[in-house]
Amino acid sequence: MSIAVANLCKTYGEQKAIDGISFQVSPGRIAGFLGPNGAGKSTTMKILTCFIPQSSGTAAVCGFDVSTYSMEVRRNIGYLPEHNPLYLEMYVREALGFIGAIHQLDKRQKRIPEVIELCGLGDEQYKKIGALSKGYRQRVGLAQAIFSDPEVLILDEPTSGLDPNQVIGIRKLIRELGKTKTVLLSTHIMQEVEAVCEQVIIIDKGRIVADDDLSSLRMMHHNHSLEDIFIELTGPDSAEIN
Repeated sequence: MSIAVANLCKTYGEQKAIDGISFQVSPGRIAGFLGPNGAGKSTTMKILTCFIPQSSGTAAVCGFDVSTYSMEVRRNIGYLPEHNPLYLEMYVREALGFIGAIHQLDKRQKRIPEVIELCGLGDEQYKKIGALSKGYRQRVGLAQAIFSDPEVLILDEPTSGLDPNQVIGIRKLIRELGKTKTVLLSTHIMQEVEAVCEQVIIIDKGRIVADDDLSSLRMMHHNHSLEDIFIELTGPDSAEIN
């Protein structure tokens, strides 16, 4: 299993950010990770990427426990956080070479043009990152995330703030990446999930309220739209359902 989470909890003082959640994502699948603001999405992703420890429960990536084998997890994962951290004064090619050096990749000079082509950065590769549009900065972030050819990608709001053409380009890229990698995609945009994801995981108030294939989830809810299902499961009247 590419991602396996079991009874995972994270508490901050008296507050439970996530409360005993469990889910799995199989190799080669794109899973949408949905939830209202403050539901526990970012906390879960930070645990999976070894940024913060869990309070209890287990999480594993590519069979490696995040607590016991954090370095192996990091070698197998690519992460694009919501606020994409970039070296704005670096040129695109320079930044990718720097990422390759961090990962200690022997063939990083060969990998640079491969990633540039895959992420559609050919015309921008000799520009400073600070001079790029937000859409191309997101592409640079994705290029950095996939540079080491990880098996798992975790993407947090990858199309936030982009214009429609940029959104379409990033979604196409994610679908292409999903052919060879496992992708956990967090977003508030329901159309995005319907466009690129096979599996849907919905979290609300720190608990998983849905985890199924998109088609099966819609069938269970009388073929309603994903937006309607999301509101039903997470809205103010969802307490009785949950």
